[in-house]
Amino acid sequence: MGLDANEPHSEQSTLQDQAIAHIDESPPESSSDRALHTADNEKNDVETPSQESQKPAGGLPPPPNGGLTAWLHVLGGFSLFFNTWGILNTFGIYQTYYESGALFTESSSNISWIGAIQAYSVLLVGFLSGPIYDRGYFRSLLAIGSFGVVFGHMMLSISDKFWQILLAQGFCVGIGAGCLFVPCVAILPSYWSTKLGLAVGLAAAGSSLGGVIYPIVFYKLIDQVGFGWSTRVIGFIALVTLLVPNFVMKMRFKPPKARALIDWSAFTDGPYVLAVMGAMIGFIGLYVMFFFISYYAQEAGITSAAMSFYIVPIFNAGSTFGRVLPNALSDKTGPVNLIAPGALIVGALQFAMIGVESEAALIVVAVLFGFFSGVFIALPPVLFVALTKDKTKIGTRIGMGFGFLGFGVLAGGPGGGSLLGGGSGTYHWTSLWVYAGVSGIVSSVLFIILRIRKAGSKLTVKV
Repeated sequence: MGLDANEPHSEQSTLQDQAIAHIDESPPESSSDRALHTADNEKNDVETPSQESQKPAGGLPPPPNGGLTAWLHVLGGFSLFFNTWGILNTFGIYQTYYESGALFTESSSNISWIGAIQAYSVLLVGFLSGPIYDRGYFRSLLAIGSFGVVFGHMMLSISDKFWQILLAQGFCVGIGAGCLFVPCVAILPSYWSTKLGLAVGLAAAGSSLGGVIYPIVFYKLIDQVGFGWSTRVIGFIALVTLLVPNFVMKMRFKPPKARALIDWSAFTDGPYVLAVMGAMIGFIGLYVMFFFISYYAQEAGITSAAMSFYIVPIFNAGSTFGRVLPNALSDKTGPVNLIAPGALIVGALQFAMIGVESEAALIVVAVLFGFFSGVFIALPPVLFVALTKDKTKIGTRIGMGFGFLGFGVLAGGPGGGSLLGGGSGTYHWTSLWVYAGVSGIVSSVLFIILRIRKAGSKLTVKV
């Protein structure tokens, strides 16, 4: 899946291109230039190879593709995913708990703003922090992001008003996780090329495991020690697990050129615009399910209150393979050939929620949706890479793409909450699932149009 630092970029480059797509532009260094470069890297806590033989013609060292240090970075990446997307995947249980009125009384739409702002902050800050990472401030991002995640949970533990929880959980945790998001996807390609798919897949599994462990911890402790200490325990777990990347992860080199924040040519690139629009609309339905599937199980009386809290871990357990397999398969099929039917299946499962009336049916839908939702989590970066002809702009294109996906989060959570209602005790669940299902189907249609535009009606073409 990946590239060696001195190999040409292929059309189907993956996450490695995000971090080092422009390294081939770097000219060979003279001895004096290299000395200055080494001093500058040491200042920014960036490792520089000491032997000339380690450098290929491009001037930067090839990935080691193994060894203790490289595997420790996989472990560090696992911890970062665990405490970014793993935390985002947990909000469904908080939505269910806040709906009970134990801390405050707000509408479903207002409550969902907490999780929506948290998720949007991750995407937006991740977009903005890319150039900071490129300038060698990797460890600063780790420190600031880790502090934000842990401090946000500690402040959340002493909050009992809506605005306090919005600030602590929505903004503080979200911004902190956003600082960690770029290191999640940018650091591993500098250590892996031939086994990049395996390395990224193992690291990304942390998001699913976090989405399983954090909800269970919260539910098991909430009746025993209350909301405050349940949240503090989650904060302490985040603290311990985030110590790993802070101690073991380090940039091997600083990119010779920081990427631009915006590529204005992207707005006139039809296939890229179609891909972004398709993924953004798909995110609407995705976050409707993330936020409300657990509360639906409880409020509609489909499961017991206890079982409703386990729907989120079940959902995230189902997503484990769905976040790894699409990336692996996309090398052979092309990302568009996977994401178009995947989005269609996601939309069908969202419509299926209208007829779910038993616990068994809900669990089946949760597992299947968790698996197929991986197309919206794992494939967008690969898709943006494949549609970017100028590989030096990959980082910018991916950052811009995820920035727009954040609008889908806002439309899915608070927008879905507005449709759901509940202020007068009446919930419009059918309207909510139709809203989610239509977004999945429309997303699929846009991806089908993209495929036809790229490859016509030929079904065997890799796109």
